[in-house]
Amino acid sequence: MKILLVHNTYQQAGGEDVVFEHECQLLRDHGHRVLAYVRSNHEVEELSLFERTTLARRMIFAEDSKREIQEMLRLEKPDLVHVHNTFLMISPSVYEACSEAHVPVLQTLHNYRLHCPAATFYRHGHVCEECPRQGLWRSAWHGCYRDSRLATTAVAMMLQVHRLRRTWQEKIDGFLTPTEFARQKLVESGLPAEKVRVKPNFVSPDPGVKDQPGSYALFAGRLSEEKGIATILEAWKSLRISIPLIIAGDGPLRRQLEQDSVGNSLRGITFLGRLSLNETRAAMKGARFLIVPSVWYESFSLNIAEAFACGTPVICSRLGAMQENVADQRTGLHFTPGDAQDLVDKVEWAWTHPGELAVMSREARQEYETRFTAEKSYSILMDTYHQTLRTCA
Repeated sequence: MKILLVHNTYQQAGGEDVVFEHECQLLRDHGHRVLAYVRSNHEVEELSLFERTTLARRMIFAEDSKREIQEMLRLEKPDLVHVHNTFLMISPSVYEACSEAHVPVLQTLHNYRLHCPAATFYRHGHVCEECPRQGLWRSAWHGCYRDSRLATTAVAMMLQVHRLRRTWQEKIDGFLTPTEFARQKLVESGLPAEKVRVKPNFVSPDPGVKDQPGSYALFAGRLSEEKGIATILEAWKSLRISIPLIIAGDGPLRRQLEQDSVGNSLRGITFLGRLSLNETRAAMKGARFLIVPSVWYESFSLNIAEAFACGTPVICSRLGAMQENVADQRTGLHFTPGDAQDLVDKVEWAWTHPGELAVMSREARQEYETRFTAEKSYSILMDTYHQTLRTCA
């Protein structure tokens, strides 16, 4: 099969970019002809002042991206186009190009941007679903995207224009999303249920299970408000036993967190900064458990699947897709989002019950082998591709 994969990378690389790269390689490894159309939001930095004033229009419809996609479709004649992200340089113009060429389109929804300009259902420290319920103008009023009313208005306008044009309903033949929770939220917000399927992200290559129980607690991710990292530091102030903590990652809160750690005399906390993929997986193998304290609706959290692949249980917020992917008291533990004392209780229990944690470790690895391997993902992907092609024939 010949497949054109489309992706717009972010200025700060994240899980979506990793998933896109791994999916490209997965398809190539299985003998498919993979073409890739990739643009980056770093291109914004190279635009002139005048060109930046036209970004809102580009966000709605980028003529250059449409022309380039049209040329690839004309020359390569792919069987199917699989889009991962179009924001912001590619724009939804890709769907029109495919529709005009009569090429089926599948869209992976890694986040909630179709119904929330900030893409997170999160605002000012709490979950927010005002836009699906009351209209996109709510986001513009609050300035949810980049804390800017102007920028948010531009994103909201893009979404509204394509709602009116019925782009999502009529120009896209199927959607993939990584969890049932995300699927339900997207369907509740207006996507046709029959078009949305669940395909979890996967971990590749298999890092292999760890051979030791682990000697520290681990957080790995972006150091930003919605990730709930402040809850961990608050919890560490109240620990009644000494538990080493490694914090791997970077982000806008790093300096403040390091200062708070020193100012509150929190011992045993090590900030490693941003790690490579292999370094992160090595850190997971060395951890007794991973903590995922997010206070927003994570659409998947690739770190959970990576921890499971290493046989590392996860202590996570009882929220969104996290509680779907982590089975409480089987592959990890749940705690109340933002509740530092509840996190203290779960962390201390996990640290002082090595036998029970060893059982969770085995269950976590089994969960990876059942749901998050490359082969499982490939099977679902092929089934979806063939179903999309049959529907569009």
